[in-house]
Amino acid sequence: MHVFSALVPPADVTATLAAELGEPAGDRLRWSPPRDWHVTLGFYGHADLTERAGRLRERLAGRPAIDLRLENAGTFPGVLWLTVAGEGLTALALAAGADAEARPYRAHLTLARFPREEPELARPWEQRLARFSSRVWKATEVVLMCGERAPDGSRYRVADRFPLERA
Repeated sequence: MHVFSALVPPADVTATLAAELGEPAGDRLRWSPPRDWHVTLGFYGHADLTERAGRLRERLAGRPAIDLRLENAGTFPGVLWLTVAGEGLTALALAAGADAEARPYRAHLTLARFPREEPELARPWEQRLARFSSRVWKATEVVLMCGERAPDGSRYRVADRFPLERA
């Protein structure tokens, strides 16, 4: 089981994005279901939930809620994603532990995975979503999530919630 902190878009934002995507078929991308869409803040690997929750509670105390928006698509090797934009997002991610990773933090929402050696599989979707922009929403909580690998992908569940201060 891997543990991470995340922001979860509201239902209407995920519904709008799901409608934009339609029913992807005929390609070889492995699509993440809308119920699993999230914006990872910090990834902790195989961490103790109680210890991680205590650390997050301390580090996130008093942090403000932030306004976010999903926009234009991009790719990492093997991943199709949408950018997540919002003032204060990187600071929130760093407080949640994003600075523990070797690579710089890049806020994104993973849509699909594909074989790294076949980036052309994602190009039509990257072009189709190049101008996508969701409504702005206020992220009012950080969730601590657990993920377990399954043959058909990972399964996620929320283990704890940490409210952000509303202005």
